[in-house]
Amino acid sequence: MPKKPTLAIIEDNVDLQEELVFFLGSKGYSCWTAENAEVFWKKLHLQKADIFLIDIGLPGEDGFSLISHLSKLGNFGLIIITARGGKQDYLQGLNLGADLYLVKPVNFADLNEKIEALWQRISINRLEAKSERTKDLLNKPIKKESGWLLDATNSSLIDPVGNKLLVTQQEKELLEVMLNEPNQVISRLFIDKQLFKHHEDQDIHRVNVIISRLRKKAREQGFNFPIRSVFGKGLVFIVDE
Repeated sequence: MPKKPTLAIIEDNVDLQEELVFFLGSKGYSCWTAENAEVFWKKLHLQKADIFLIDIGLPGEDGFSLISHLSKLGNFGLIIITARGGKQDYLQGLNLGADLYLVKPVNFADLNEKIEALWQRISINRLEAKSERTKDLLNKPIKKESGWLLDATNSSLIDPVGNKLLVTQQEKELLEVMLNEPNQVISRLFIDKQLFKHHEDQDIHRVNVIISRLRKKAREQGFNFPIRSVFGKGLVFIVDE
């Protein structure tokens, strides 16, 4: 069994939220919480999660909307925990990308078993995807622009003085799009289309999450992050001419 996943609990019932954190924490899970979608998106820019436990009836942006966005961001586990037991809600949740639909009150022991089984499946899928990406990376050259290097083989961005920032596959793909047009403003919608070509609908949330994680990683490592936001227009990868 792989190491325990990090769980994000998006639930506006504070009592249930605390009970879930206490129980799942006792089972070895690292958890963080949000009481609504606005708080959740802000926290997601700073913290990672592998499996999301989401209530449908959230104030403001509802759980269905969160499921729809998150299902396009990557290989995550999505569990709906809700008081709504209707068939239409159940089918809508699964159609949007949820892995499990659980109706309150939830048996915590049963929930733990379902999380373990889901995490096992996610881990296997991630290993298979990583193996395929590694094969692809070995056949790709280094991308270079005005002293900046995007080393696809070693998954790193290297600045003109040699500082290195390790990146994930999605981060690498975004940087590659940006380096193709240095010093040019590129819209988030265009970037999203390049990164998620197999998704029918476009969603700049996905791009914002990747950029936020890159910025956080660069800031923690003292790396001078070259991408800047241009309000109302998009992003620009700044290089010295």
